[in-house]
Amino acid sequence: MKVMIRRTGTCLTAYVPKKDLEEPIIAMENENLWGGCVLLRNGWRLALPDLPQDTRLPITVEARKISEED
Repeated sequence: MKVMIRRTGTCLTAYVPKKDLEEPIIAMENENLWGGCVLLRNGWRLALPDLPQDTRLPITVEARKISEED
């Protein structure tokens, strides 16, 4: 799914246009964000592509949804 990652103030958020959903990223598997999983506040875990650490935000990437905790 297409996901836009951006920085809002001091936190990172993920926006999924198809679901019209924007949630803060509350945990990251990798310190540099890319190439691992992130946890959104709503419980979704997304696998992000492996991109260079200095990738500029905002950016739209193809992410894979791993799970949904409801």
